[in-house]
Amino acid sequence: MNKNILKVLKFITIICVIVLVVELIYFVYVGFYRKEKSILFDGVNSIALTDNGYVTVGSNNNNEMYYEKAKVSKYDSKREKIFEKLYNKGLNGSFFGVASDGDRVIAVGSYEADNKEHKKENRSALLVAYDKSGEILFEDVFNDLNYSKYMNIKVVDDGYIVCGQSIYSSNKVGKSNLGGAYLIKYDKTGEIIWKKNYGNNKTAIFNDIYIDDNYIYAVGLDKSNVGVIVRFTKDGEYVDSNDYRYTDRLGFSGVTKIGDFIYVATANKRNDGDTDAMIIKYTSNLKYVDEVIYTGEELERFNKIIKDNKDNLVAIGSTAKTTKKKRNKVNEYNYSGLIAKYNEDLKKIAVVTYSNDYDDYFNDVVEEENSYIVVGYSSFSDGEYLSKYIKYSDALKVLEIE
Repeated sequence: MNKNILKVLKFITIICVIVLVVELIYFVYVGFYRKEKSILFDGVNSIALTDNGYVTVGSNNNNEMYYEKAKVSKYDSKREKIFEKLYNKGLNGSFFGVASDGDRVIAVGSYEADNKEHKKENRSALLVAYDKSGEILFEDVFNDLNYSKYMNIKVVDDGYIVCGQSIYSSNKVGKSNLGGAYLIKYDKTGEIIWKKNYGNNKTAIFNDIYIDDNYIYAVGLDKSNVGVIVRFTKDGEYVDSNDYRYTDRLGFSGVTKIGDFIYVATANKRNDGDTDAMIIKYTSNLKYVDEVIYTGEELERFNKIIKDNKDNLVAIGSTAKTTKKKRNKVNEYNYSGLIAKYNEDLKKIAVVTYSNDYDDYFNDVVEEENSYIVVGYSSFSDGEYLSKYIKYSDALKVLEIE
């Protein structure tokens, strides 16, 4: 064989060996780094009542590689766990919304379907239906653009209405007519019946929905710091909308209705950059009526809002104050949970903060037998983040913590 060819083959062999060694070192380092540097996280994002208990969804990274996995947990009326399931497909993922439909549990969120999405920091929206034992009945993955997620779900007679977004990722530029905030209807086998998109396809999102006898009300964010409420028919046809300038970067995040009025949970952005927790009142045809603001420390917001059985409003969220000033140009904050009650005229009944641990985050609330169950997560001195369950009385006194 020609000596030159042998030299070339020898050179190629050496290069291949070097590449394999480098890749081996990289994977060993990544595995070690993730194991040593990652912090345990177990959080709850949403809760729904069932016929004899409740179900929660969120995420957990308690695995060898510390990937965040979407999690669903079902409990009976005595808070005994019926099942807990992780969605182990793909890489990182989380459930953000959940609904109970008879024996079924329907969870929605997002996940990284493969390494390509992981490397590009893209996501696919995800809907998963579980039976009474926690086995998957069906699932659907949705993407119109390259970053997609579902935020909440409601059950209707002939299917499920979900809300969320499908947008261009931060480094992607495009002119598609698709994308933005999404409202999607599924049938009860997991097939999409219709889908509607709204707003800016770089930022828009629907975070929550309320459905009455005639309309679907979707709330979220359109452009940066512009909250939006949109009314659709039950067939998904656009009716009208209204926006609010200026909110924080999450926009409108919760919605409920009392009589002929719609109430939205959000945060008002002040001129100094801090935020106040805020509830806005609209007519059912989206005319602005009034607002109420809670000013606490520095960063306050209401995340979710419900109507209780006395036609009062119960809103939960967070309040935060600076613990360290602008290290690396970013302030560090200490977060406390926030629960508030107002009447339908937005007159304050009670506002209570919760600060039992290093940081406390309140994500969702439901009413159960004249009490309120709040879920979220808290951080602790060892750096771990663990799920939080708090039951409040009608007077917003703590009855139970877990």
